[in-house]
Amino acid sequence: MNKIDVAVIDYGIGNLLSVRRSLEHCGATVAVTSDPAEILAAPRVILPGVGAFVDGMKELRQRKLDVVVQEVAARGISLLGICLGMQMLLTESEEFGLTSGLGLISGKVIPIPATTVVGESQKIPHIGWSSLVVPSHGKNWSGTVLENIAPDEAVYFVHSFMASPSSDEDRIADCIYGGAAISAVIGNKNIIGCQFHPEKSGKVGLKVLQSFLAT
Repeated sequence: MNKIDVAVIDYGIGNLLSVRRSLEHCGATVAVTSDPAEILAAPRVILPGVGAFVDGMKELRQRKLDVVVQEVAARGISLLGICLGMQMLLTESEEFGLTSGLGLISGKVIPIPATTVVGESQKIPHIGWSSLVVPSHGKNWSGTVLENIAPDEAVYFVHSFMASPSSDEDRIADCIYGGAAISAVIGNKNIIGCQFHPEKSGKVGLKVLQSFLAT
């Protein structure tokens, strides 16, 4: 059996096939798995996800994979959350009532505002291509999964809720929607989250995955 480069957690929710194909396009040996031993043995782990926060956490807990993801983080294994997977890294979410998350990055998941900063109505969910920008506090992308990405390169989003980390230092990149900054990439130590879908973001997304595979 070949040694795997990355384990993609299968908990019944997520674009597993497209994530796997993108990683394999980058040259990685991938295991899509719900086996705790296989996940914890991997040098890198991805938590994918689409849909509602409450459903994602329910599926993780039913399979006892919430504690596995927390152990991945505690061991210092590189962990990447994608879309819903990113949101579940945070402390809690307001979607469909208050739901506890994995608590790996301090913060809350909140609704994207239904109006722009000038009070005009805007489409929710946020769907489509948006440019990545450096947050207002100016965090350097060097040494992150964005180190090979230039500001203003665009990636693909599909979401109605957004991550609001407690610390600005955990915001690596934003996008602008309706004139307001939305967390696009968050991170703390070995834990990274992308609100956008790298597996749907063409060459830019592949560069993000390649940088993650280099961690």
